[in-house]
Amino acid sequence: MATLAHPESPATSRPAPTYGEITRDIVATLGNPGRTWYVVFGVVLAVLGWGAFALLYQIRFGLGVAGYAPPVQWGVYITTFVFWVGIAHCGTLVSAILYLFRSAWRTAVYRTAEVMTVFAVLTAGLFPLIHVGRIWYAYWLIPYPNQRQIWVNFKSPLLWDVFAVTTYLIVSTVFLIVGMVPDVAAARDRVSGWRKKLYQFAAVGWRGTDQEWRHYLRAYLYLAALATPLVLSVHSVVSWDFAMSIVPGWHTTIFAPYFVAGAIYSGLAMVITLLVPLRKAFKLERYIHEDHFENLGKLVLLTGMIIGYAYVVEYFTAWYSGNPYERSAFYNRAFGDFWWATWTMIICNAFLPIFLWFRKVRRSIPAMFVLSLFINLGMWFERFVIIVVSLSFEYEPYAHGHYTPSWVDWSILAGSFGWFFMWFLLFAKNFPMVSIAEVKEIIPMPRKERAHA
Repeated sequence: MATLAHPESPATSRPAPTYGEITRDIVATLGNPGRTWYVVFGVVLAVLGWGAFALLYQIRFGLGVAGYAPPVQWGVYITTFVFWVGIAHCGTLVSAILYLFRSAWRTAVYRTAEVMTVFAVLTAGLFPLIHVGRIWYAYWLIPYPNQRQIWVNFKSPLLWDVFAVTTYLIVSTVFLIVGMVPDVAAARDRVSGWRKKLYQFAAVGWRGTDQEWRHYLRAYLYLAALATPLVLSVHSVVSWDFAMSIVPGWHTTIFAPYFVAGAIYSGLAMVITLLVPLRKAFKLERYIHEDHFENLGKLVLLTGMIIGYAYVVEYFTAWYSGNPYERSAFYNRAFGDFWWATWTMIICNAFLPIFLWFRKVRRSIPAMFVLSLFINLGMWFERFVIIVVSLSFEYEPYAHGHYTPSWVDWSILAGSFGWFFMWFLLFAKNFPMVSIAEVKEIIPMPRKERAHA
């Protein structure tokens, strides 16, 4: 019997499904996912509804209902914006970069990463609008000729964000849609009703001919090469929102690689968080197994070590500079009013990933799930510490202040998770979350036995 073995884990082998079984198993996840899905979806909608109520309350009564207090005018909203942009980074890493390196194990997990990327960017894009307060005037930020004779400042890194994040959203969406064409065509031939019409539209007439495959693979390769530089560029630009200023704790050259590593780190953790329940709910244990979590764990460990190193370098640079303002900023991070957030960040991001050195932990799906939750928590607090602590304690002691998020801040933060999971669950219910075509590529071809004379 043929076996399915991954190059990264040569000792692991399991009976390989046939091509027909792969299509049947993955298409079977579409349609009616079971009662658990509807219960979870109901909870997600309730959380989203509460967040929407908090947003409407803020629009009605103004930004004063949020926790903003001078000098802290960036708080939970900008923290969450940076968090979701970071979450989105992993999709390009898993789908594009590992595709260019021909990593076979990515085939079962990259679709989840790509879908996560698109919806995370859509979630992140909400927060600059929420942050400005008067959402109906957001179009003033768009650079186009208008009768108001207002033009945006192209020297501002905040405008660079607009172009970087928008470009990332467009490329990631195109990459996701193109990669889904063969899989949607396979589902199209096995469903009926409105789903068949939807899949016919999404499959763009795909028939699986040799010429179509040749053009498809070439286009997919070019898109992967185009998307790869975005891993470095997008979150580097986001980091310049801070590094281009002279606020203590922000004005440092380490921010670009630091933010990129942190983005990939949090994105990988979110992929694990999504894969574990997805694997169980849709009965995909045959296609998403311990080998995939072990490889994801190795990437998490690598990026976690980079983050830990960056924390040490930050504190060392502040001490070695001799600048009293830098020293004060980092002292306040560790021992000031927000010490609890700082130590939550350090424990979750720098110490807990040490467990990933052990192979048993990397191959334990419950352990990986719990670790991923703590890493996501730590990465949100990392952005909170960078933004809030530095703004709370700048140069003049008389201008120091304290920021306390209100129920509106926390509710809108929770609502962002409801928004993200609503779209993710809807997508998982209606489209294949594991690539049918690419899983088939790694199945060994059956060999005929030689006839003995």
